[in-house]
Amino acid sequence: MPVPATPRLLRPLLLAALLGSVAVPPAGADVAGPYLAARAATVANDYAAGVSYYDRLLAAMPEDRDVQDGALLTHVAMADFDRAGALAAVMVTQKNPSQIATLVMLAQDAKTGDFAKGIALLDGGADAGALVGGLYRAWALVGEGQMGDAAKAFDALAQTSGLEGFAFYHKALALALVGDYEGAEKIFTGKYAQVLNGTRRGILAHVQVLSQLERGPEAIKLLDSSFGPNLDPELTAIRAGLDNKETLPFTAIRSAADGEAEVFYSVAQAINSDSSTAFALLHARLASWLRPADGDALLLCAAILEAQKQYDLAITTYEQVPADSPIAHAAKLGQAEVLVQAGRVDDAIGVLQALAKAHPELPSVWATLGDDLRRQERYKEAAEAYDKAIALLGEPEPRDWFVWYARAIAQERSGQWDKAEPGFREALKLSPEQPSVLNYLGYSYVEKKLNLDEALDMIKRAVAAQPDQGYIVDSLGWALYRLGRYDESVVQMEKAVELDPTEPLLNDHLGDVYWAVGRKREAEFQWRRALNLGPGEDLDLDRVRKKLDIGLDAVLKAEGAPPLHPATVHAGD
Repeated sequence: MPVPATPRLLRPLLLAALLGSVAVPPAGADVAGPYLAARAATVANDYAAGVSYYDRLLAAMPEDRDVQDGALLTHVAMADFDRAGALAAVMVTQKNPSQIATLVMLAQDAKTGDFAKGIALLDGGADAGALVGGLYRAWALVGEGQMGDAAKAFDALAQTSGLEGFAFYHKALALALVGDYEGAEKIFTGKYAQVLNGTRRGILAHVQVLSQLERGPEAIKLLDSSFGPNLDPELTAIRAGLDNKETLPFTAIRSAADGEAEVFYSVAQAINSDSSTAFALLHARLASWLRPADGDALLLCAAILEAQKQYDLAITTYEQVPADSPIAHAAKLGQAEVLVQAGRVDDAIGVLQALAKAHPELPSVWATLGDDLRRQERYKEAAEAYDKAIALLGEPEPRDWFVWYARAIAQERSGQWDKAEPGFREALKLSPEQPSVLNYLGYSYVEKKLNLDEALDMIKRAVAAQPDQGYIVDSLGWALYRLGRYDESVVQMEKAVELDPTEPLLNDHLGDVYWAVGRKREAEFQWRRALNLGPGEDLDLDRVRKKLDIGLDAVLKAEGAPPLHPATVHAGD
């Protein structure tokens, strides 16, 4: 949900935790190595390495606040909550404890159900930030059985500009928890309805509230308008229950501790796009600690770790989502994506193939499998996976253009041009000026010497839409080359290489057009550059070497291709 910039909500992390600037080690202490290593690990978000280095520093410098925060942050990031809780318990006894220590201690108090202790910590001056502190206090009052005071606390927080959406969302959840579904519904449909119904969790909570109020048709309408016809397993089960006129239980929040977990999850989501992804991970981990069965919190932790390139930790976190979770399929999709990022595409394909067997009804699974098979140049299998995705999608919508486009690529690469061409056309029908499709289809026509005038028009439209994309400008240059318009081709090819100077195929193409206009030394230079930069997609290195040995004219003759011949009249002019 929309929130103001982080500084208005939360005090930022200490520089030690975010930037690795721990205190300078005391003279004579044998900590210089761990100090530098901890700094490097923190900057790189390498929590596995950071844990050991910060613990060594902590043993040598137990009173240093920055070292304490660095150690605490890395232990939470590694989901080592026993160690984190013990360290935070010591840190909050210090004068003006850090915000990180306060957050961890508040989570631990909620975990043990000691809400009075959490309130006392806040009353003692510990700073959790305006948002977390305000929401935590309200939920702690719910946990203490003081719903009236809790409602007042939510309302008080709502007086802070920018925090209204958070306050009312959590108040609605609290009211529903204690059975006041009418009160919760008034909030969900009130002034901040768009904000509260702007997330999946908010929508599902509202659907459950409507069901509890025996307003099933309205719940169905909200579900359908929010998620459309292609529902995932969790939404399918909810829809089926509503269709059967069942009363859905309110499970969005089951206890005050769940409410506290939702506080940390809400903040993690809000700040995840901010520069402090480590702080977002801290909140997401605390949410998961408080509510281990919440798959969404695990997915958020894994997504943050993936963005930080901590692939092993991300994979492990995805694996922690229980197999019987209604969002287990989303965890497997996420795990497959991380495996791809880690360079383990074959493993990703294995995960997706197993998922496709378990959930053959999900088009997203087949489409993702198609993407990964295509990455491995297993084009025929990729096309078959896309076939299943498209069949499940039903009547195509504009947002489906990419699946049609990707399938057409797989079909074209597997020698099925008769199927690929109408697929590209359908993708353009769904997204008429999509540069990627215009470029690919236009380039394909150029390579096959088909529909050259139309191909040139398509590529020009693609260039107009994305003039800074070297591979698209290259297509325009290559089309002009195929049409014999060599002088014009040089201009576009030079521009393409300027935009993407390290792409081997573009340099090879520039060499060809230089040769075509008689600039043979420059052509040979570009071909050598292509060899040095290669291998590259669609670049035949042996052919490049032949051009260097005998020249482009001789290569074309040996291939039985038409000789170079400049156009006397521009095609289409």
